[in-house]
Amino acid sequence: MGALENVIDPELGIDIVNLGLVYGVDIEDNGDTKVTMTLTAMGCPLAGHIEQDVKRALADLPELNEITVNIVWNPPWTKDRMSRYAKIALGIPD
Repeated sequence: MGALENVIDPELGIDIVNLGLVYGVDIEDNGDTKVTMTLTAMGCPLAGHIEQDVKRALADLPELNEITVNIVWNPPWTKDRMSRYAKIALGIPD
């Protein structure tokens, strides 16, 4: 999750972990890794960009092999998933 904090949502300027976009990271014994995440809106034009940033951020970790990003829409993302830091940075009341 620490490496994924380096992936910044280009529209909001906050990392995908603090935005609550990452639902889970599953690492198999052989190092194959699947990141399950969502986006703030369906049809986000930057989905491919964010997916590539996730793969690049995790590629630096030597214990990981093939990295797959699974973008899901259920459960839907809401601002309640955001960390306190993200809410403060974006001026959203807690």
